[in-house]
Amino acid sequence: MASPALDAALADIDTVFNGFASPHETGCGHCHAPEETAFLRTPYTRVPLDVVRYYLFEVPDHFDDDPAAMRRLLPQAARAMAEGTLGSIGYGAHGLSRVDWRSWPAEQATAIEAFLHAWWQDTLTLPEPPYAIDDTFETCATIAGAVTPFLDGWVRTPVADAHLARCAVTWLYDLLSDSSPFWWWYDDGEGSGVADLRAWLAGPGAVRLCVQGEADLAVRAELLALPYDERWAHPYWTNASATN
Repeated sequence: MASPALDAALADIDTVFNGFASPHETGCGHCHAPEETAFLRTPYTRVPLDVVRYYLFEVPDHFDDDPAAMRRLLPQAARAMAEGTLGSIGYGAHGLSRVDWRSWPAEQATAIEAFLHAWWQDTLTLPEPPYAIDDTFETCATIAGAVTPFLDGWVRTPVADAHLARCAVTWLYDLLSDSSPFWWWYDDGEGSGVADLRAWLAGPGAVRLCVQGEADLAVRAELLALPYDERWAHPYWTNASATN
């Protein structure tokens, strides 16, 4: 059962984006069936879930009006994300990460931002969320264009702490090598997002991992504060506890 905040955010998405369509949409003649494209032109009609999945991760140049297509899909897409019925996430760039939704009218941008935060908070309460926790984080961060709000909102509960440890394992694999752990972040914000994640994980994140008893992960996280050469020359790597 979704949290009251997530239920409210989904209801707001339903209200704000009700009746949107892309009235002149022709779609991609090679990739999109005419009957699928017709759903984008037609408001107040339920789009089949497999079409929502397909279009939500489609490249922007396959639409005549990509922002309009995303608005059309949003009510069903947001609910499928929250309910775990989207199939999967993390295999491609989410459509909302490719549009400038913050420039949309205030009520639309506010509804999207509220949904992202409510979905993230709700996910942190689930021992076994429908999508991998790092995929959910990346989806939220790439749509929002920032990692800090979701790191700041990482509550301190046993379930959320376990999710942090899982994410740390995944993120450290890339961050320790100065690579990005985000597969689907293409705009100019990726560099600052990675830097913010590295700084948080080396500081507050490492402290939290240590408190959880994840001493090895905590030490590796702290190494992110060092320059690359110093990081890999650190005595930690000769310690028997080191995994790699």
